[in-house]
Amino acid sequence: MKRIAILTQYFAPEMGAPQSRLLETAIGLKRLGWEVCIVTAMPNYPTGKIFPGYKGKLVKKDLVGNIPVYRYTLYASNSKQRLPRIASMLSFSISSLGSLFQLKKFKPDYILTESPPLTLAATGVFLSKLVGARHVMNVSDIWPLSALELGAISDGTMYRLLKRLEVRLYQNSFACTGQSQQIANYLKNSGCRRVCLFRNGVDVSRFCSSERRTRSESLRIVYAGLLGVAQGIFDLVSSINFRELNAEFHIYGDGAERKLLESYLETNPDIGVYLHRPIDREQIPSTLAEYDLTIIPLVKPIYGAVPSKIYEAMAAGLPILFAGGGEGADLVKEHNVGWVCRPSDFKGIKHALIKISQLDADEFAILQRNCVNAAWEIFDRKKQIEQLDKFLQTADCV
Repeated sequence: MKRIAILTQYFAPEMGAPQSRLLETAIGLKRLGWEVCIVTAMPNYPTGKIFPGYKGKLVKKDLVGNIPVYRYTLYASNSKQRLPRIASMLSFSISSLGSLFQLKKFKPDYILTESPPLTLAATGVFLSKLVGARHVMNVSDIWPLSALELGAISDGTMYRLLKRLEVRLYQNSFACTGQSQQIANYLKNSGCRRVCLFRNGVDVSRFCSSERRTRSESLRIVYAGLLGVAQGIFDLVSSINFRELNAEFHIYGDGAERKLLESYLETNPDIGVYLHRPIDREQIPSTLAEYDLTIIPLVKPIYGAVPSKIYEAMAAGLPILFAGGGEGADLVKEHNVGWVCRPSDFKGIKHALIKISQLDADEFAILQRNCVNAAWEIFDRKKQIEQLDKFLQTADCV
């Protein structure tokens, strides 16, 4: 029986794309006959505060989905400032070294490390050598390139040092997996020996595949996810009066911009925007099913990034208005599941919403079916996990 340890700073009960993907990957691999354990941080995302029940602990073991999870302390922070973010990443990259005893006892064949943070991959490589495991680096975002594109780091000495570390980690890993085709191509060009395209995908079994609800007379739009700077929900809300478009915009989530949104909506209550409490993973399917359309915005396209909300919307049969570029935009166009605007193009978003509201029921139903078909036939997470299993089993023979 093969054994795999997953090393990640982010994991359930936290909410987010990596957390859901890694939890379902762990459960999926276990169903395929793997022994699985998780090494992760004390849960703190996205608030930057360690969850109740975990505070004050250096190490804690619990079970998630009948899978052993070993949690280690870290400096928790959701600050926008560079130094606290770096301190948070480095603290777990160091504290997770304490898992060496447990990993030696577990005897994994593979250690799969979630990156970013990039420094955690260095920890993963080091631990793999100490326990005799093969290291697999799962690249969700290309760092430090993503940090450069977001303006979090300048093109100077620090960037070049991180770039050197990045390439060395790819080359010293047994294999790498990438969340998009762009990332997979980048990994191949960076010297990684074995590369697997392992998309976020979506667990379609959580979503009802029955016929979608009829579109509302007043267009009901939803956004469910992180309210961070990269998404730019505050700029979207403050730039468009949805009520004037005969639409409602419902927002579910938490993050750095939530307080800004609360304050703005208190003084602007008549723009057709409704801010709800965050919802957990289990509530996403039923919540999305209540709406006609989802908006998925990005302030700036990031090379290789594909928002996981695209896959969830597809599974829910929910047409997408994607305000972004890159591979996410390509997927929306390729599978005819919605519309694409440029990032932060609020005029374009407004015009798109007017056109969408004019579609007849049959045109809308076609988009809904396209969404469901793409999710079930291509982006089903079960199929993605089966591909990962096959990749690791085949690579094991090399």
